[in-house]
Amino acid sequence: MSIGNSPESPEDDRNFPADDRDSIGRALQQARVAAGLTVEEVSASTRVRVPIVHAIEEDDFSRCGGDVYARGHIRTLARAVGLDPAPLVEQYDAEHGGRPSPTPAAPLFEAERIRPEPRRPNWTAAMVAAIVAVVGFVGFTMFNGNDGSGQAGASAEGPAPATKTTAPAKPKPTKTADPKPVPSESAIAAAPLDKVTVKLTATDDKSWISAKAHDGKLLFDGLLLAGESKTFQDDERIDLILGNAGPIELYVNGKKVEDTFESGQVERLSYTKGDPQAG
Repeated sequence: MSIGNSPESPEDDRNFPADDRDSIGRALQQARVAAGLTVEEVSASTRVRVPIVHAIEEDDFSRCGGDVYARGHIRTLARAVGLDPAPLVEQYDAEHGGRPSPTPAAPLFEAERIRPEPRRPNWTAAMVAAIVAVVGFVGFTMFNGNDGSGQAGASAEGPAPATKTTAPAKPKPTKTADPKPVPSESAIAAAPLDKVTVKLTATDDKSWISAKAHDGKLLFDGLLLAGESKTFQDDERIDLILGNAGPIELYVNGKKVEDTFESGQVERLSYTKGDPQAG
C-alpha cells in the first residue's frame, strides 16, 4: 500500500510554514482566485507588471527591486484581492529580517530611466516683453516727434511783436521708455484654470514616478533624481504612482499638497481640475 500521498507524509510538512500560516504568495493567490480575478486583471488594476505578480505569488520577491518596493507591491496586491495588507507586511518583515532603513531605487528602475524632457522656451513671456518694448519705443518716438514739430512751427511764424511779452516756455520733462517687465516665476508657472497641472520635485532623494493622462497615455515613467522637477498637464485628470513618496514635494494646480509621505512608501494619487485633494 502506497503512502506517498498520505497527509502525514514528512514531505508535505515541509510545504507549510512552521506557524501554520500560508505563505504571503499563497495567501495572495488564494484570495485572487476566490475573488474570481486573473493575474492579468490584477496587473491592470494595480499597474504591477504580470511577471512580478506571478513571482510574488510564488514567494519570489527578487524581481520587486528591494524590500521597500516588495512591501509596496504586497500592500497593493492585498488591497486589490480584498485582503488586509498589514499582517502580510508584518509576515514579510519577520521572514526577511525586519524593516531596514529605506533603500535606494533598484537597478531595475535605472534601466527604465528615460532622458529628461528638454525645457521648452516660454514664448508667452517673451512675446509680452517684446510687445511692451515696442509700445514703449513707439510712445517715446511719437513724443519726441511732437516736440520737434512744435519748435519748427515757432520758427516759421517769426519773432513776436516787441510790444507783446511772452512767458518763457517751461521745459517739458523728457519721457523715457518704460523698462521691460521681467516675468516672474509665478506668472510663468501659473496653472491654467481649464487644465489640471501637477508639479513634482525630488527634494533630498531620488524617487521612481509614473504619470498618466486621463485617457491612459503615459506621460512619464522613470526616476526623478534629487533636485529634479517634472510638470504634467492634462485636460481632465493626472494619475500618479510614487515609488518612494517621502522626498517628493507636490504642487497641484499651483497649490502645495501638504500630505506627509513616508520614505519608501508607494503612493497612488489622482488629481483633477479644482484639486488639490488626494485621489
